Amino acid sequence: MKVIKLDAIDSTNEFLKGLSNKQEQENFTVVTAESQTKGKGQMGAIWTSEPSKNLIMSVLVKDFLSDICQIYNLNIVVSLAVIEVLETHKIPDLSIKWPNDIMSYNKKIGGILIENSIKSDGTIISIVGLGLNVNQTDFETLPKASSLAAICNKLFDKEELLFSIMDKIESNIELWGQNAEMLWSDYTNKLFKKSVPMPFSDQNNQNFMGIIQGVSPVGKLQVLLEDDSVSEFDIKEIQMLY
Repeated sequence: MKVIKLDAIDSTNEFLKGLSNKQEQENFTVVTAESQTKGKGQMGAIWTSEPSKNLIMSVLVKDFLSDICQIYNLNIVVSLAVIEVLETHKIPDLSIKWPNDIMSYNKKIGGILIENSIKSDGTIISIVGLGLNVNQTDFETLPKASSLAAICNKLFDKEELLFSIMDKIESNIELWGQNAEMLWSDYTNKLFKKSVPMPFSDQNNQNFMGIIQGVSPVGKLQVLLEDDSVSEFDIKEIQMLY
């Protein structure tokens, strides 16, 4: 596994994307940065982070996805890898807020952004970006965010977390070929607020109540509605109010 360490960069995802476009990179090449000026979240959101406090990384994943319909499988592999590593550090009440925010209690401690590109020969190359709040403790402007240090009242080794997460991503990818069903089940069981009646807002800002049931094979959130029907929503179509 090749690790490229940067001091400051606009975006580790963009840097790794540019690198892999210029020349062939080995599978699981990792780029980390102490500071990121244009960190990205879902749907163009900005990911902000105090310099040197958090784990900012992107990893190149090849030879896993073979079909565009399987893209969500990588979300499952990566988010479970992060959760499994954090469980070994006794981080409490961990869950995955669909599609791929890492939560402890009701606070967001990490976010995953996966960008896929399909090459001319049909192969799919993925850049997996992970921002994990590790040792930052000031979240005055981000009331729904927290970090490992704030929750556990101690500092953590970012490099140890990076290598542990990479080991887990690789082993989960290997495990997927043998037992994808088990990983899907684990992911579903770790969904934030699963089986709990929750208020949601749709893209027309209409509020409604629903109960998360799971996620469809292509990554849509399955919600049981008040009329006992189950609807599937894409990321732009629904927001949980919590």
